[in-house]
Amino acid sequence: MDLRDYVQVLRRCWILISACTAAGLLIAGSAVLLTKPSYTASTRLFVAIQSSGSVQELQQGNIFTQARVQSYVKTVSTPVVLQPVIDSLGLDATPEHLAARIKASNDVNTVIINIAATDSSPVRAAAIAQATGESLVRAVETLEKPRTGGESPVRLSVVAPATAPSVPSAPNTRLILILGLLLGLVAGVAAAMLRALLDTKVRGEADLRRVTDAPVLGGVAFDSDANERPLLTQISAHSARAESFRQLRTNLQFANVAGAAKSVLVTSSLPGEGKSTTATNLAIALAQGGQSVCLVDADLRRPMVNDYLGLDRNAGLTTTLIGAADVNDLLQPWGEDNLYVLTSGSIPPNPSELLGSAQMHGLLDMLEQAFDVVVIDAPPLLPVTDAAVLAQRVGGVIVVAGVQKVKRQDLERSLKALDMVGVQVLGIVMNRLPIKGPDAYSYTYYSNETTKADSAPKSSRRNRDNAKAPAYSELSLENLPADSSTTRVPANYPGPTANQLQANTRSY
Repeated sequence: MDLRDYVQVLRRCWILISACTAAGLLIAGSAVLLTKPSYTASTRLFVAIQSSGSVQELQQGNIFTQARVQSYVKTVSTPVVLQPVIDSLGLDATPEHLAARIKASNDVNTVIINIAATDSSPVRAAAIAQATGESLVRAVETLEKPRTGGESPVRLSVVAPATAPSVPSAPNTRLILILGLLLGLVAGVAAAMLRALLDTKVRGEADLRRVTDAPVLGGVAFDSDANERPLLTQISAHSARAESFRQLRTNLQFANVAGAAKSVLVTSSLPGEGKSTTATNLAIALAQGGQSVCLVDADLRRPMVNDYLGLDRNAGLTTTLIGAADVNDLLQPWGEDNLYVLTSGSIPPNPSELLGSAQMHGLLDMLEQAFDVVVIDAPPLLPVTDAAVLAQRVGGVIVVAGVQKVKRQDLERSLKALDMVGVQVLGIVMNRLPIKGPDAYSYTYYSNETTKADSAPKSSRRNRDNAKAPAYSELSLENLPADSSTTRVPANYPGPTANQLQANTRSY
């Protein structure tokens, strides 16, 4: 991972990082509130030699004093000094416990002793510090007193009496909050990096490039209304989603610049990645571009094309493969463009055998001669082998990768399965891309009127969709082989109702 990948991970996981940072700040704030405040009072003592000799004697005495000061600092925590403090103040503590609340120190190259006492009460803290200083004065005087009698050569004096502090010394609210904020931020970044290392889902083109170098034919942004209105004819012609499929149509033409792939199979690695809606909308976009298109629903396990287009699937692909009817009688025209649909027909017990049969091969050859493009919706690659079997008989394959749905290893297995059977992968279509964020695939270049139309209430949009339902008419296939009869819509076929045009919300 380079710096750009790290930045992308941070942008992608900003919610997690923010949550961890807020949690760290909350924990730090709770610790501050739950911690009982403590106060620290201090006093200072000056150590001097009781001598009035020459300058040389005074200098020697000063050196002597500095050497003794460290001993006096150590003496502060002994019972000799602390027991009188406990007795005088009536404290309920032992010298060992009191020593933990008292800290004595000495400034370098000085004869000043600092004594600091900490307590939950500011007044008691000052009293303990003052009493400890006075007790140390008496203890040193006793310890340094000559055995032969006379006064101690060392004298300690209190130069800064202890006073009750007005501000608690602990907890340090600002420091604790800053530490909590920083620790939460570090934990969030670490969690984001760990998540990025463990997360194998395809979330953008950068993840896709770790699996394959196949071209990305297009990206379809996530649309919350796609379940209600999955077709291009049900949304504004100037919407970003409609433009995505037009871009897919254009890129497919460039990917197939030689024109060798007249039949295109659309599949995915797993169910739920949106391959059926992609195949259906691609066929519609190609037909709107002026080409004659045949959309074949070859998903003989969970057919969805008939639900999206509002067509009858009782007779379709399986019907013609078993020889029960001629394909010319089963093709159903759809919309105002030159688009014909061959639905799946009844679900057979042996889909793989039917799709790999000679009859299927011959049917595809005939459809390629009759139409400019044949778009085939096939089952996903990993659960069943149908798509791999059928892929050997088509000109090219488009693999739909559902963002945040498929894992990198699953997509890699799918592409390897296609490579093993020698199939030409025309490219990848990334579906359900986020609208915002580092992996966004949505751009705005439309008028305000279009935006207002797209943001209209669902009820009004539903009425508008019904009003624009595609008209059905009797169309013939002029490009069919000479031995084939003209295809017409059965006379008893009533055509789809307005409710049928509301596409089913399920998809592969």
